Amino acid sequence: MDTSEPASLIAMAGFNKSLGFRLVDWSETHAVLEVTVRPDLLNRSEILHGGVVATLIDAAGGFAGGYTGKPGTGRLVLTLSLTTSFIGQTSGGVVRATARKRGGGRRIFASTIEVTDETGQIIAVGEGTYRYRDDSAAGQQNDHGQRAT
Repeated sequence: MDTSEPASLIAMAGFNKSLGFRLVDWSETHAVLEVTVRPDLLNRSEILHGGVVATLIDAAGGFAGGYTGKPGTGRLVLTLSLTTSFIGQTSGGVVRATARKRGGGRRIFASTIEVTDETGQIIAVGEGTYRYRDDSAAGQQNDHGQRAT
């Protein structure tokens, strides 16, 4: 394990874990996820693959609405809708997605997400609509809708 990387506030699982996502800040209305760009995350033009960026947007938006205040736990959510606009690019360093929960009700919420490179340059923005899973009211450990295995 690379000890130079910041610890995640909640353990990632599944696809998000394989991409190296880390949840580094989390509260009732926002979440910040980071990923260190690696050679296997680049596309054939040697820039960060758009699929990685879209997945980061999706995960951050879900976490923004899943906070419970209980360490190591969060509500499980499912993505209903996701839009992504790519407005920049990067080939290295740490990429950060900052998501804000914009509103919602008991079952559905929306988030706005901004992705920046390590210099603070915006490389993508997104909007997501999410639904809480019925079995997540108690606050289970989650990875944006995925059960930890």
